[in-house]
Amino acid sequence: MKILKPVFRGIKKPFKRIKVFLKQKAGWLGTPKILPYRGFGDNKIVFVTGMVIEDKGLAKPSDRQAAWRNILAMIKRFSSDEIPGVRIKAEFSGISQVTETDDDGFFSFQFNINQISGSAMEKKWHPVRFLLLDEIVENQPDVTATGEVRIVLPEEKRLIVSDIDDTVLISHSTTTIKKLKLMLFRNALTRMPFKGVASFYRALEKGETKKAFYPFFYVSSSEWNLYDLLADFFDHNNIPRGVFMLRRLESSIYKFWKSGQGNHEHKYEKIKFLLEFYRDCQFILIGDSGQKDPRIYTRLAYEFPGRIETIYIRKTGSKVWFKNIEQLNSRLEKVRTSYLQVENTRDAAKHALQNGYINEDLIDGLMTKQSGYSGKDSRL
Repeated sequence: MKILKPVFRGIKKPFKRIKVFLKQKAGWLGTPKILPYRGFGDNKIVFVTGMVIEDKGLAKPSDRQAAWRNILAMIKRFSSDEIPGVRIKAEFSGISQVTETDDDGFFSFQFNINQISGSAMEKKWHPVRFLLLDEIVENQPDVTATGEVRIVLPEEKRLIVSDIDDTVLISHSTTTIKKLKLMLFRNALTRMPFKGVASFYRALEKGETKKAFYPFFYVSSSEWNLYDLLADFFDHNNIPRGVFMLRRLESSIYKFWKSGQGNHEHKYEKIKFLLEFYRDCQFILIGDSGQKDPRIYTRLAYEFPGRIETIYIRKTGSKVWFKNIEQLNSRLEKVRTSYLQVENTRDAAKHALQNGYINEDLIDGLMTKQSGYSGKDSRL
């Protein structure tokens, strides 16, 4: 069968390839699906990534969804087989490229876009289209997908990088039992954000003039397996659309409860890449004290003096924060960075208003009292 060859190339991770090969040969492999992730770039280069996986039929969530359906959805996210060694074609603004998925089913593209006209570049989000070129299962229909790319133009001088778990999304990342309850029994529509986050982030996106459209990047230790849940959660809660930069799954489905753990070094690497790529942008970094964000962010501030305007850290139950703030701020002043540990979103918004990052009209009464937030209650 001609369809068997593409997924059996290579020997780097033979177990994954053999597993997919045997399922394919036995007729047990489901229809392949392209999962494009939001890409990013500037007026010269664009980066696009995604995966090809076995389609497990993951349905859109409901706010009245039964607990067993939420559990089944989480199992599907971590049990779908990635499909390695297959060819993907991507087209961005009339430019086409072909690549092959790696041993984990990931693909990536880099487009040179010097030839795109200035008028076309005025849009913030641009479509990118994908086509699977190899036949993986018998009677396979055309497998296509459309993703989107955030183009950051030279005049956009500020970029906001935020963590997700326990910064935006209540996750209890440092308490395993509570984290498991949320992962298994809640979904994108029933998980809760912290009070005021949506309003604050929308204000940061619009800036002091209310006319900006500053880009957001969400850098997290969560795995790509949770991409659909996170995208739906952000849309449902009207949190600014941004580029997600997540982590590859490093353990099996049997250890999915470890999601979001690790040494978090990938956060440092990804933010460092953004700082090097967007050399003319100032950065605001937002995180929490539960996953080494304070040390990662301050390390970057020292390495890129003058580039990180402010670091906001939400205090959690973890003790990973700096106790001598005066001494820390004295050191950070030398690299023109301010550091703020906050108990709630209101405190961060107050500082942002004082420093000209936001306009008071955009934060829905958050400056007067935390209960003024008009979004959902953040209680579990």
